[in-house]
Amino acid sequence: MFRSPLNPPAAWAGPLKGNLNIFFISLIILFNTTLFSQTEILPAGRQVRISKSAIEELQSDINKLIDDPFFVHSTISIDIYDLTNGESLYHHNNKLLLHPASNMKILTSIAGLINLGEYYTFRTDLFHTGVIENDTLYGNIFVVGGFDPGFTTEDLDSLVSVVKSLGIKYITGGIYGDVSKKDSLYWGEGWMWDDDPAPSAPYLSALNINDNSIEVFVEGTEVDSAAKVSLIPETDFISVENNSKTVSAIHTNKFSINRDWVGRKNKIIIEGEVRNASVIDTADHKEKINILFPEKYFITLLDEHLVKEGIYIQKQSEVKKLPYNAVYLNSIYRSIDTVLSDLNKESDNLNAEMIIYAIAYKDSGAPAYATDGLAAIYRLIDSLGLNSKDYHIADGSGVSHYNLISAELTVEALKYIYYKRKDLFGSFFNSLSVAGVDGTLEKRMWNTSAEGNVHAKTGTIRGVSTLSGYVTAKNGNLITFSILIQNFVDSYSVARRFQDRICVLLSELE
Repeated sequence: MFRSPLNPPAAWAGPLKGNLNIFFISLIILFNTTLFSQTEILPAGRQVRISKSAIEELQSDINKLIDDPFFVHSTISIDIYDLTNGESLYHHNNKLLLHPASNMKILTSIAGLINLGEYYTFRTDLFHTGVIENDTLYGNIFVVGGFDPGFTTEDLDSLVSVVKSLGIKYITGGIYGDVSKKDSLYWGEGWMWDDDPAPSAPYLSALNINDNSIEVFVEGTEVDSAAKVSLIPETDFISVENNSKTVSAIHTNKFSINRDWVGRKNKIIIEGEVRNASVIDTADHKEKINILFPEKYFITLLDEHLVKEGIYIQKQSEVKKLPYNAVYLNSIYRSIDTVLSDLNKESDNLNAEMIIYAIAYKDSGAPAYATDGLAAIYRLIDSLGLNSKDYHIADGSGVSHYNLISAELTVEALKYIYYKRKDLFGSFFNSLSVAGVDGTLEKRMWNTSAEGNVHAKTGTIRGVSTLSGYVTAKNGNLITFSILIQNFVDSYSVARRFQDRICVLLSELE
């Protein structure tokens, strides 16, 4: 449940008028000007200003933390701000340009809410051409992609049900996918070639399904026999080369599930030894692999699911633009709240990039270009009072190592949506992962005052770990923070421990 933070200071809330002005003047005279110079009265009572000694102690404690040998060869940037009282609590290297990793999604989320609105819905549309006579469609089925990143096999079956409800058993044409709303670029600027075939580097399309990935399950069978391979969803779009062998030994050689990404093929390659099911309680190995040409993957699955329902399709499925005289049938809708939740709690990269393309399409029409969507982030930066030319934004997800932003910029964005866009703040705040509860923070900060308190976005790419968001101090004040750490070769857990300890310090502040 969303816990409404405290109101912003008067400096952000806009000018006061009429009797309200008189009320505040009276308060100033009665209680001393310094007490309310930056705050507003809440219906439940007034804010508690953090004492100077408490702030100094916080600063001292953080300085001791970052005076660690870990930071001799690595870099840390910190910005901490008390939203309730409208004052900076701590900053260190906060203007330094660093890679944000998935903290980039904070700017993407805010820009998405501002430019698309809190009620925006992604949609995938179903059409047919030609005419339906008796049980035959003398025409084609078309699916038009609208950047929905959350489309699943279950949604696909809903579209199949629509076709089936028309009594169609024969389609003289084919199944076609229209992806003309998006440009032809399949990855973001600066994405690494060796991230392939990880699902965190999904191929991008206007027509997406199952995160543009497939799940591969491998299970040992009889000793010396090839292991059993299952795909979810089952499809002929993917071929499998099974070079595995089932063994009885507890210790096995290296085992791998991969895709032929070097040859740019949708062929899954299984290598190595798999333990027999009798050796251990479970002998399953599973991997999620990204898929080339997600739009073709989509329409192939649609074709296959229609056939399973007894619908014969004469022509082969392919990508083609929707003709002007097509007949609308139905749509699958997905709210921006749902997309933001997966984006920030689970750090879903496809969701972030689709928000960028949705912004571009709304602003400039088809085909949407990522650069037009990223322009909205640059506009957001300028609206914060910073100079967008001082930063480089390469993608919406943070996968790219080309992104360069600062802890200061991140905190300014977090301040902006809290102070200036109260109407959008709830949607954004609720999309963040909660420490010790869910998402990428589910297993962090357990059994501390930060558990269930910190609402934040994590970020991880090679040599980079980031954490930015909100925490409620012990005295009830809402604090926003950004901690960017990079240029390390140690385990990510080392960097995360520093972030978690700072969050605990903030949650105990009074």
